[in-house]
Amino acid sequence: MQVPLEITVRDMPRSPALEASIREKAARLEEFHPRIIRCHVTVEESGKHQHQGHRFAVHIDVRVPGREIAVTHEHHEDVFVALRDAFDAAKRQLEDVVREKRGDVKVHAVPQHGQIVRLSPDEGFGFIETSDGRELYFSRENVVYPAFDRLETGMPVQFIEELGGESPQAKRVSAGKHGA
Repeated sequence: MQVPLEITVRDMPRSPALEASIREKAARLEEFHPRIIRCHVTVEESGKHQHQGHRFAVHIDVRVPGREIAVTHEHHEDVFVALRDAFDAAKRQLEDVVREKRGDVKVHAVPQHGQIVRLSPDEGFGFIETSDGRELYFSRENVVYPAFDRLETGMPVQFIEELGGESPQAKRVSAGKHGA
């Protein structure tokens, strides 16, 4: 870590075992992201319940270049289990940051809106006019809702634009209550 680990313990005694566990788990975070700029861990007893004993809250704030990760794990009766769960969540978020940076994260396409301008029911295809005035081809197989045979010219639709063949096409076309 580029900056030392910060540990805050509130409303409970600070123990060497607790601090050692935090330091060990924080050091392991560097296996998942090598450029951690800051790591602040706060452990607090969040309340004593008459029948269930002690309850703890663990807050972890990790900063890496361009990103801040905040994790809170609350209400576990064993502080070491709460620590483990909070650090596991931080680890998963750091792994996501690394995957995103490498380009391994699948980006979901944002649905677009348009309207059907031409249909060829016998051939099983049609065209959608996009909000920017382009026309996109779609086929019977790319209609999600309603069935292709129930589509009409002028009907507003929602779709995903994807490259198909040599030009962009509309995929996952839907209209009515499930669409635009």
